[in-house]
Amino acid sequence: MTTPLRQDRPAEGVAVLTLDRPERANALSIALRDAVADTLDALAADESVRCVVLTGAGATFSAGFDLGEFTAAAEDPELSRRLWASSDRYHATVLTFPLPLVAAVNGPAIAGGMDLAVLCDVRIGAHTARFAHPERTFGPVVYAPLHELVGGATARDLCLTGREIDAEEAHRVGLLQAVVPADRVVAEALAVAERTAEAPRALLADTKAKILRVAGISPGATLDL
Repeated sequence: MTTPLRQDRPAEGVAVLTLDRPERANALSIALRDAVADTLDALAADESVRCVVLTGAGATFSAGFDLGEFTAAAEDPELSRRLWASSDRYHATVLTFPLPLVAAVNGPAIAGGMDLAVLCDVRIGAHTARFAHPERTFGPVVYAPLHELVGGATARDLCLTGREIDAEEAHRVGLLQAVVPADRVVAEALAVAERTAEAPRALLADTKAKILRVAGISPGATLDL
């Protein structure tokens, strides 16, 4: 059975996690969310790890949650329970990961894919990256982490209107730290991760704890974020 998440160790102290469902635009299924949460839990306990890079296989970072599962869950209470339990655990795990997370946004990051990028500490974007919250027409939007990054005016605009922004605008509003050609995005993110990993793990964990404390976002239920 193939796993929907690929892990590599390209440099000392650095792990790369690749969302590996390119045929579904890396949609965040229950299995993929659980794999992300399980793997981050393991990396948090691995003393050799100091920084983690997240990216997507193919030309898309992530198209968001797998909507087919939501359709099926509407008729299946047990699947609905699993879906939301998985979602809550996944968001809390990414939000509170105790070490630096760098997103290599290799293409569109839509809905839950945008949330995943926002939950990282640093975001390097391909020139093909774009961001939007189309789910605002049929469900609640994860707001607090975006507000913490770009401020209230921009977060309200993007979450209420659902308008799409390209990589250049994302850079202007502070959502992306840099925009690079698509074939360079993972390499640039790795360079950031390797520079980050030059610091001792204990100091990185201390800084990340301060970041989380100052952000003041409670890792509660998905729909409360």
